Amino acid sequence: MKKSNAFDEFFSFLCHEIIFYFWKTKSIKTQLKMEAQIKYYENKLAYEMDPSDLFEALNDGEKIIVIDARRAFGYDEEHIPNAINIPHREMNAETTKHLDKEVLYVTYCTGIGCNASTKGALNMTKLGFKVKELIGGLEWWKIDGYATEGTKGEKQGLKIECAC
Repeated sequence: MKKSNAFDEFFSFLCHEIIFYFWKTKSIKTQLKMEAQIKYYENKLAYEMDPSDLFEALNDGEKIIVIDARRAFGYDEEHIPNAINIPHREMNAETTKHLDKEVLYVTYCTGIGCNASTKGALNMTKLGFKVKELIGGLEWWKIDGYATEGTKGEKQGLKIECAC
């Protein structure tokens, strides 16, 4: 049987410490990555809302005002029932002075190919309003089966009904 010497013991200890260091570092990196992902998704949910969540919130009587951030002709043709129209290009202190800053505003536009809702959400936030953006806009609202209204005629679908 071979007798271990101080060098062998030190080498074994050093190998153990190196392996432990890399295992611990990988674990810390994984944890940090997970925490970053959690924060990312929390932020998404803090600033975005999908059509079903909006529909449910409106039916539950939550204090929400829906803003169509497109130009007036788009709103006139078709919009979410009870939505108001403030085109993002016209959002400023003067055009929003009548709005309640304690209410949640949800901006939307045509769909994922349009960024009027993003620009509107940014403008409203800069003006001091609480804002979320509707994911998918009017297109996803309709895909989810919800009603619209406007000069193009009403699209049949589930209607917002608050029984408060």
